[in-house]
Amino acid sequence: APSLEAVVFQAGGPGLNPPVQQSGGFASPAVAPSCSLCGRAVMAGGRPEAQDHPPENGFTTLEHPVPRLLPHIDGSVLPSLGGFGKHQKQLVVLTWIPALFIGFSQFSDYFLLAQPNGTCVQPLLNQSNWTSASLPVTAATTALHLTDNGTGDGYGDGSALLCACKEWRLELQTGLSQNVVTKWNLVCDSAWKVHIAKFSLLVGSIFGYLVMGVMADWFGRHPVLILSVLFMLVFGLSVAFSVNVTMFSTLRFFEGFCLAGLALSLYVLRIELCLPGWRFSMTMVASFLMVGGQLLMPGVAALCRNWPNRDDWQVLQIVIISPFVLMLPYVWIFPESLRWLLATQHYRRSKVMMLRIARKNQVDMTTEPSLKGVRFMFSPPELEQELHKKPQRTCIVKMMSTRNLWKNIVVLCVNSLTGYGIHHCFARSMMDPEAQPTALCHADYYTMAGIAVATCLAVCPAVGLMGRRGGLLTFMIITALASLLQLGLLNLLRDTLNRKFSVAFSIIGMFSSHAVSTLSIFFCAEITPTVIRGGGLGLVLASAGFGMLTAPIMELHNQKGYFLHHVIFACCTLLCIICLLLLPEPRGHPLPESLVDGETFTRQTLLHPGEQHLLLAKADGDYSRVHDTPLHLSGLLTNNM
Repeated sequence: APSLEAVVFQAGGPGLNPPVQQSGGFASPAVAPSCSLCGRAVMAGGRPEAQDHPPENGFTTLEHPVPRLLPHIDGSVLPSLGGFGKHQKQLVVLTWIPALFIGFSQFSDYFLLAQPNGTCVQPLLNQSNWTSASLPVTAATTALHLTDNGTGDGYGDGSALLCACKEWRLELQTGLSQNVVTKWNLVCDSAWKVHIAKFSLLVGSIFGYLVMGVMADWFGRHPVLILSVLFMLVFGLSVAFSVNVTMFSTLRFFEGFCLAGLALSLYVLRIELCLPGWRFSMTMVASFLMVGGQLLMPGVAALCRNWPNRDDWQVLQIVIISPFVLMLPYVWIFPESLRWLLATQHYRRSKVMMLRIARKNQVDMTTEPSLKGVRFMFSPPELEQELHKKPQRTCIVKMMSTRNLWKNIVVLCVNSLTGYGIHHCFARSMMDPEAQPTALCHADYYTMAGIAVATCLAVCPAVGLMGRRGGLLTFMIITALASLLQLGLLNLLRDTLNRKFSVAFSIIGMFSSHAVSTLSIFFCAEITPTVIRGGGLGLVLASAGFGMLTAPIMELHNQKGYFLHHVIFACCTLLCIICLLLLPEPRGHPLPESLVDGETFTRQTLLHPGEQHLLLAKADGDYSRVHDTPLHLSGLLTNNM
């Protein structure tokens, strides 16, 4: 059979000739040499060590690659179909709309599970009531001793009365008049159930990222998106009708699972729809919308207050889940990712999809030479057998047999874990250390949301000037400096300055750690090949979930071990700074499609390729004269004797 890629590029004409990528990305020639219908693809211009040296860990992708009909999607296919045209822009807008609703769900814990303040009402002998001042009700606050004068100032007095937990009057300060904690009186000895409820959403999200990521690579992005929307509505609305805290926590686990699948599939689809110049800006718009959901959440909670014939928290849960009904038409509106179809050899579906995209982008199929080449690719008889071939799917487990790809993904997993983990340390340091651990008041909540907005605004120009790797490295250095200064230098200052500098470093650390987490997730989406992009992104998002999980764990232990927790994450930031230097720079490069592309997508060398070749040639010449050295001659003389 003739060379498939040669037929493709000859048929496509000038419009289908892909550009040659320089060092720092995966190298791809204008015409790939001898790629048969069933067989081997050797990327000319690739890294020489990938061809000369045996692969590590039994990596066999170069020996049995997935044959691809169109290997250069960003350089050939999408430009010939109208580039980032009207059709792609409409689909990206459809991925933005759910980002606001996802922001509502992710920050609902601050209102559904907020710790209330308690007012103790104690009956006296003359049937009157004694009322104490409002205090936060936590696991450590089991009872309050009131003196005979009812002021609540005396503790342990022989004439004092004991105010038990059942006699507290609970009041919320977060917009709702009743939530899960006040509904089932989850205070004092039952306060640990609140932390379990917080665990359930995060743990469900972690499992959802891992499972749904693999499913997105195996079955496609569209099925995962639709299934996540359907089950999100089922489990999310069921949460509002929970009869006890056990049922609430169980349903919240499945809600987090579906929420993770929804967020991951939308993120991957958004990345794969865009050309290299549009990927970052389109992703940041979605990040702004998620932060907008965080900012609007207190107002939504206030609107649900004192709802007739229904508890406030139930109304709030229904309000934040109901908008996902708008995503049900995505079953017919939103198509499968063309990039995934081509990478996994779904050629018959790809043919229909490409013609549909060209029609939506209003590309004239009769006059556009590159598009006529696309249509011609599927018409010769020798290519018809490709349309009937079985699709080739890849699991994220194959990442372990690669040489460079698995290292890059592990580095980004550690980055996201460190970013979200140390973010809680800075948030805890920003609060008043003398205050009792209670729900975030509006001032603290809006401060965190404002920092998130400022981070998104700062990341855009930073990445534009320094690139992905440079921006990520800069924000990680700032995070490390803020954490080290907060841990080490503040002990040398006076108490008044100590608190001010602690708050200042906390704000800077929250700002930079949020940027590190955002860029790590986006970085992974760009360097992970299409065939395993869902699984790779799921690993990084699951690592971020583990970092978020440290916050309720510390609250469950009443902040015990907080200093050691901060020290460990501060050391991780130093380790991440070193590892970030090993990552490639994906800005301006096409997305890798197969494991071969991901393996050859390596860090750019410091020397120009020509200078490096001359340096190696000079080194070879110097070593060739080793036979003339006296040591070599004496060794020969000894052997002869």
